[in-house]
Amino acid sequence: MNKISSNCLIIFTRNPELGKGKRRLAATVGDQAALDIYKFLLDHTRSITGDLQATKQIWYSEQVHENDAWDNDVYEKYVQEGDDLGKRMKSAFQMAFNNHDHVIIIGSDMYDMSQEDLENAFQQLESHDAVIGPAQDGGYYLLGFTKKLVEGIFENKEWGTETVLAETLNDLKSVNYATLETRNDVDYYDDIKDIPEFQQFLKHI
Repeated sequence: MNKISSNCLIIFTRNPELGKGKRRLAATVGDQAALDIYKFLLDHTRSITGDLQATKQIWYSEQVHENDAWDNDVYEKYVQEGDDLGKRMKSAFQMAFNNHDHVIIIGSDMYDMSQEDLENAFQQLESHDAVIGPAQDGGYYLLGFTKKLVEGIFENKEWGTETVLAETLNDLKSVNYATLETRNDVDYYDDIKDIPEFQQFLKHI
């Protein structure tokens, strides 16, 4: 298998609908602004992944949208399966490992990430069993593995809380893993209020 096809990027996304998703952000900015911001973040995710030399998979929360902004010629499309985030991520990884040696998962709300970050993460998997990108809120924005998952990595976690990173790092102690720079994901108004690119969505506040 050549180097390009050995890499697979999994992107988890919510189907963008008014009143769904980004609830903590919407509590301050309102439903419409939260939706507009999420669409802006989706555009950014496409911009940093479209040219990435890897198989790219978009995993929707509800249903596959065949004719949306995610180009069918660039992204494979699937629906997440499982009744919590851990089970959904585990299922996606297991499927990806059927055809790829290096698999990384990201969300679709990381404005603080570039194509170079993703290329670096895949490069780390050439010499490590795992790679993780810590988020400032106590979670992680990226997680990747070489050839297989670490046992228990997606079990017994309180998803969406500040304990996820520490618990995940504890699971990774048994393997050789690389840590990326800590980054900020977008969950709350405070995460974006001082970033110029988001001001267009915050004029009503």
